[in-house]
Amino acid sequence: MIISEALTSAESILATNGIVEARREAASLLMLAIKRDKTFLYAHPDYALTELEASTFESFLQRRATREPLQYISGVQEFYGLEFEVTPDVLIPRPETEMVVEHAIEILKSRATKRFCEIGIGSGCISISILHSVPDATAVGLDLSTSALNVARRNAEKLGSIERLELIESDLFAKSSGERFDVIVSNPPYVPSDDIEGLQPEVRDFEPRAALTDGRDGLSIISRIVEEAPRFLTSGGFLLMEIGIDQSTQVDAMFEPGIWHSPEFFPDLQGIPRLVCAELI
Repeated sequence: MIISEALTSAESILATNGIVEARREAASLLMLAIKRDKTFLYAHPDYALTELEASTFESFLQRRATREPLQYISGVQEFYGLEFEVTPDVLIPRPETEMVVEHAIEILKSRATKRFCEIGIGSGCISISILHSVPDATAVGLDLSTSALNVARRNAEKLGSIERLELIESDLFAKSSGERFDVIVSNPPYVPSDDIEGLQPEVRDFEPRAALTDGRDGLSIISRIVEEAPRFLTSGGFLLMEIGIDQSTQVDAMFEPGIWHSPEFFPDLQGIPRLVCAELI
């Protein structure tokens, strides 16, 4: 099979299985299979795939046809200018989550101690991106999943942050040492359970359910973090969390006056309030 034939066949298969940008995704899978870039694909349409390349491409194609995310097939995803390993044990990093990173960096650069904590570290994309941009910062990453912590550890080692990142298996703050942080960041499970079935198959069927939803209204873990965070923040410390669609009003009501300054909400590129930023009094 030559490249042009492989692309045409793969495009048809992917389109039949509901992949919107079938041609682009076919090219991505082929590049991954033959370990060549896009320029090579289009400059050498008559290149004949080796038996191994053809077999690998067929395997990747069949996986994507089941709607398995491309990121799990490739094993990597770019986030905040860095390449992270991703597996089905962790959420795939998304562009809107970079808002958490940007605001955390801005706050930490103005602090003397630059110590922060992440609840639900997953792949480590938030914490490691912050550590990469703030060289004198240190962090603690908490996660209930041992498998997720292993992914975060590998990413921290690969990206040179492991010496400044302590990883702890913990349900929220349960096994934290009790120290106080300048900033707490989190991308908690906020999808209401009733909304799960309506998600894209790539998300619904492949990403870790426990990282997507609390199994309830999508607000219970957010509420627990808001309630517990004051015991783990320094005075004037900040809590930064990603939240879901139509949750800002309910989340705003969670921050008790006298404990917190009025929280600020920041919209994503679609205008959806996506980040809550609250300062402890």
